[in-house]
Amino acid sequence: MIKKKKVVIGFIGTQLDSGRGSGRWEKWRPTVALTQHEDIVIDRIDLLYSGQHEPLLAQLEKDIADTSPETKLRSHQLEIKDPWDFEDVYGCLFDFARSYPFDTDKEEYWVHITTGTHVAQICLFLMTEASYLPGKLLQTSPPRRQTKANFGEMTIIDLDLSRYDQIAQRFSREQEEGVAFLKSGIATRNARFNTMIDEIERVAIKSKAAILLMGPTGAGKSFLARRIFELKKARHRLEGKFVEVNCATLRGDGAGSTLFGHIKGSFTGAMSDRPGLLRTAHKGLLFLDEIGELGLDEQAMLLKAVEEKRFFPVGGDHEVQSDFQLVAGTNRDLGKEVAAGRFREDLYARINLWSYELPGLSGRVEDIAPNIDYLLSQYSAENGQMVRFNKEAKDSYMEFATSAQAVWAGNFRDLSASVTRMATLADAGRINDQNVGEEIKRLQRLWSHAHEGDGGNHELDLHDYLDAEQVAQLDLFDAVQLQAVLAVCLRSKNMSEAGRKLFAVSRSAKANPNDADRLKKYLNKFGLQWDALHRD
Repeated sequence: MIKKKKVVIGFIGTQLDSGRGSGRWEKWRPTVALTQHEDIVIDRIDLLYSGQHEPLLAQLEKDIADTSPETKLRSHQLEIKDPWDFEDVYGCLFDFARSYPFDTDKEEYWVHITTGTHVAQICLFLMTEASYLPGKLLQTSPPRRQTKANFGEMTIIDLDLSRYDQIAQRFSREQEEGVAFLKSGIATRNARFNTMIDEIERVAIKSKAAILLMGPTGAGKSFLARRIFELKKARHRLEGKFVEVNCATLRGDGAGSTLFGHIKGSFTGAMSDRPGLLRTAHKGLLFLDEIGELGLDEQAMLLKAVEEKRFFPVGGDHEVQSDFQLVAGTNRDLGKEVAAGRFREDLYARINLWSYELPGLSGRVEDIAPNIDYLLSQYSAENGQMVRFNKEAKDSYMEFATSAQAVWAGNFRDLSASVTRMATLADAGRINDQNVGEEIKRLQRLWSHAHEGDGGNHELDLHDYLDAEQVAQLDLFDAVQLQAVLAVCLRSKNMSEAGRKLFAVSRSAKANPNDADRLKKYLNKFGLQWDALHRD
């Protein structure tokens, strides 16, 4: 294994490194002291400076040559105009790092943070943490007692926190707490959903980019958006408000006025200036639910606001500014909306960096039980009365709730309403078989009315999917079953979701259920393909 050269990068200490005459050897000078340790050989020192310090540099080069002939000194003059201006110092260091010929295979880099202004030290730390300077931090300090050996002490700080078990465990616990916060403490069991929430937690903390939440109505997009805001607020990533608007409620001139504000007299009824929701969300989070409902003009204005943090109010000649975090929600397929010309491709690209699809309740049957427990505890806290299921009643409700009969058309809104009704009607805080039986009938009636508006599940005409000869050869049993399966497929966004609905009971007995494959084989029996069922 090749022994790497040791290279130190740091600023000249215009005060600490100075000294004249023989007396300079009696004081601790951080840069010279690096070369005075008998057990450590520094191969090269890259010394950064601004201004005119050539005499000091010449003195340091001579003294280092005396103490450690093996050490080479290279100086780099940076065009820093104000050493106490963070932007100026960081920018110059960034340019230095980009042009520096790092060779991590042959050289080991230590970034010396003892000398230079406090601003310079902070910038060196940040550059090293971000790996623009690919090394470790070096902290030096003077000797604790005045002795003839004035080289002091050296401490190497590795910013790879994974090397420090206790720190890593703290960060791990903090992330787990963040994930639990996003889920409101609900012990969800759906693996795909849990993986998604894990990533959202990391993105919410680290990124200011827009987040797109997709999923059917009632899947929890608005709830999750607010939890993202509260998590960012708790971690001091945001200072402003949570501002929410359903874009489906915005129409005509009112859409632009509501979002971007307007100037007095800009249209009929504009009796005074209005700031608009984008400005209200300054330094906070703006949740635009059903963003696919926005008109093309408003989409163009929103794109400018997201990209440039500035925009024109309706009727205004002067731009205003607002720095907000955008979270968008939609139950539409925005990709198809772009293809149809109803949604701007450039806006879609801008908000699609972090996109997440929240599954409907029928696609998360594993999470029905923990959500029921959460809803009951919430009801109990709000009403001051503990409410629980009888065992038989809960078993009966869960059997129905996780079956193919439970379509959960309104997703978690349906579940929340259902639990609230049973809890309200429960005598002495106990939900019994009668409560459950009545609630199941109520849900079936609600869903049947909803399906009537869609033409009904059982109204499917098999001739639309099979040829006349195939239909004629089907037994009534097979025909009814195929109609039910097709109805579920048409209500589902993908084959996996449809499979989970259709095999909700039997899949629990399998170690590795492959719902999509089972459904694919069933459809193949009739010569049917998933993509063909969902053709436009």
